[in-house]
Amino acid sequence: MTLLSLIFALALEQLRPLGNRNRVWLLFTRYANHLERNLNAGYNRHGVMAWLAAMLPPLLIALGGYYLLAAVSPVLGLAWNVLVLYLTMGFRHFSSSFSEISVALTEGRDFDARQTLAHWTGQPTAELSVNEISRLSIEQGVVDSYRHVFGTMFWFLILPGPAGAVLYRLSYILSQKWGERSSGDDLFGRFAARAMSWLDWIPVRLTAISFAIMGDFEDALYCWRSQARTWGHYAHGILLASAAGALGVKLGDPVRQDYTIKFRPELGLGEESDPDYLKSAVGLVWRSALLWLFVILLISVAAQLS
Repeated sequence: MTLLSLIFALALEQLRPLGNRNRVWLLFTRYANHLERNLNAGYNRHGVMAWLAAMLPPLLIALGGYYLLAAVSPVLGLAWNVLVLYLTMGFRHFSSSFSEISVALTEGRDFDARQTLAHWTGQPTAELSVNEISRLSIEQGVVDSYRHVFGTMFWFLILPGPAGAVLYRLSYILSQKWGERSSGDDLFGRFAARAMSWLDWIPVRLTAISFAIMGDFEDALYCWRSQARTWGHYAHGILLASAAGALGVKLGDPVRQDYTIKFRPELGLGEESDPDYLKSAVGLVWRSALLWLFVILLISVAAQLS
């Protein structure tokens, strides 16, 4: 049922992509805002209480719905899994922007590529060259592919029913809303940030290994070992360094934003990024996802035989 749930959810998402601003996530975001307004007193314990209050109802709904429907019929349990995965994961969350930028750069429409990248990443892009647009697009695509596919997929496999997918997706939302603003005396978001780092520890490394297997293995591992820690966000550094090494392209490096130079460490080896590498990055992500599905198939067959 696990493998079928993933395949059906990915197929459904390709046929009818669901954006980030759908009603389910908007409703949860409003609920999280309500909890923050009422529980945020600047202390870590209040952040823990708010995180638990935010997570428990959706997790109980996900688990309760699965077990109730599966008790009636395995098909209904499968359908519930597919529905929850459809809401929590998918390539189209990032691949549409990726494709638009790739086509625009190929056709010489640099302005349109900058506009799409700005809308996708929320970063200023007016001064970016074609090389810089390509680099930032690959970096954002690699991180988004992990968030929307591999991280969610891993926790869906680990926890019963669709609870893992819900846990990971909602933890990411709370870490963005609360964890990235935890600084100084305001410790409310500290637990949300820590919970996200705990949930990321294993799947980030499995994803990096997948990139290495499906690309240039030696360069991917070398870049991971030697470059990942230079990146400000270590988990992202692992993903980006391994992907850059696997693709044989340079990522990171300084970019021009806000009328100044934003200095960033170098990631990867080989050639400078260009529009052709955007397609290579999408191919790497797809091959890695198929590798995960193949491994899941082998595990399922072994479990049945035993």
